[in-house]
Amino acid sequence: MTEPQTPAPQAGRPVVFRGGTVLTMDDAGTVLRDADVLVVGDRIAAVGPALEAPEGAQEVDATDGIVMPGMIDTHRHMWQTAMRGYGADWSLTQYFVWYYLEHGRRFRPEDVAAGNRLAALEALEAGVTTVVDWSHGLQTVDHAEAAVDALQSVPGRYVLAYGNIQAAPWEWTADKAVQAFLERRRTGAGDLLGFQIAFDVTGDPAFPEKAAFEVARELGLPVTTHAGVWGATNDDGIRLMHEHGFATPETVYVHAASLSPDSYHRIAATGGSVSVSTESEQSAGQGYPPTWQVRAHGIPVSLSMDTSVWWSGDLFSAMRATLGADRSREHFEAHLKGDTVTQLALRAQHVVSWATRGGAAALGRDDLGRLTPGAKADVVLVKNDASPASFPLLNPYGHVAFQAQRGDVHTVLVDGRVVKSQHRLVGVDLAAVRREVEATVEHLRADMGEDVWQVGMDPELPSAEVLDNPYQYTDYRSETTHAAREEAFERHLSWER
Repeated sequence: MTEPQTPAPQAGRPVVFRGGTVLTMDDAGTVLRDADVLVVGDRIAAVGPALEAPEGAQEVDATDGIVMPGMIDTHRHMWQTAMRGYGADWSLTQYFVWYYLEHGRRFRPEDVAAGNRLAALEALEAGVTTVVDWSHGLQTVDHAEAAVDALQSVPGRYVLAYGNIQAAPWEWTADKAVQAFLERRRTGAGDLLGFQIAFDVTGDPAFPEKAAFEVARELGLPVTTHAGVWGATNDDGIRLMHEHGFATPETVYVHAASLSPDSYHRIAATGGSVSVSTESEQSAGQGYPPTWQVRAHGIPVSLSMDTSVWWSGDLFSAMRATLGADRSREHFEAHLKGDTVTQLALRAQHVVSWATRGGAAALGRDDLGRLTPGAKADVVLVKNDASPASFPLLNPYGHVAFQAQRGDVHTVLVDGRVVKSQHRLVGVDLAAVRREVEATVEHLRADMGEDVWQVGMDPELPSAEVLDNPYQYTDYRSETTHAAREEAFERHLSWER
């Protein structure tokens, strides 16, 4: 049955969600059944059963749905979204070569804008109301201007983490034009747009990144850094940051997947947080997704998706993957000792909290990530009456973490403004966005040539060996059988290619 379409709530009108299961994400983790959430202006006005709403308020039927805070992604390379899925079979090395050493510099300002606009819409559609744009493709200030303009054209909440992988961080942060841009775009930006500085620390004993940290401190901007990435950043980087006083509560350590206990102790002692991108860590090889270690050191966690050039762009996937990776490691460690896990340490509620409150804490925003009176009205309704996976709704945290997906996001508010209603983005010309992205793809393909484009998307398979199996009823070592096996294997490889 097709859900009847009603007009999206008009701007400025109060909105009340009626009769839903409300995940308040307050300090007590309160869950309210058959409850309402009232939004007035840009704030949560009240939460509870049978609320009185102001005259003229728009009512949203949340019956059989879950009302929760907007989700927060603390690390997404939004500029790469115009190449969605291109690098699905990449290793981390291939990613580095493609973007850092070879083709990343081909992106024009308009290409960065195209990726950012598409990523911003993709996030809102999936109930992600705040995104940190880990924007390390800003080769020039013109690229940065285009990135911010694109973000501000979409009614979400964003943080531009300014970075430039084509230059050393102590070089581009010293650029007066970059500093002027950051100061100028911060002025009057409001709370829908924030800024960070994004760069990595290699562990060079000379600590050349110190100059970049000093610029960030002078500008009053937090630093976000890829830490604990196998083969790229390591314990020495964490030690240098800590010893020089640049490890702070505002610092966000992305991945942190191949660090020693000493590094985790330093992060914990200085109040930093870790942004875990489980799909990325599982696939690219930064290290095993680290929540099993991070939890043991009491380090706050937020979740992120990294990049749509590889992986999905929603935090439902992040929550699901994180639970799977953490629990898999817990079982694995127990099995090595001959033990059995009988009570799981990481719960669905934890990852839902990381996707909401965890992100808010990482950004220093106590007014986000919760549905409590006075908090900012970033609200998501998960409801899909047309889906058999929508009922029964028994464990709401488990439902969000394991059952829900982006298509189940019914309504989204950002700062009290309705940006998605009845499963559709409000006021968006997707055809125009598609044309913009297609122009970027056409530019990249033409600039590098079709052969290079295809090789980049379909990297060569490594050689593989099939082990002999002694448990055969035929003479598998005979020349005829061996030839048949070889032929079958070659057919398999050609299909994979």
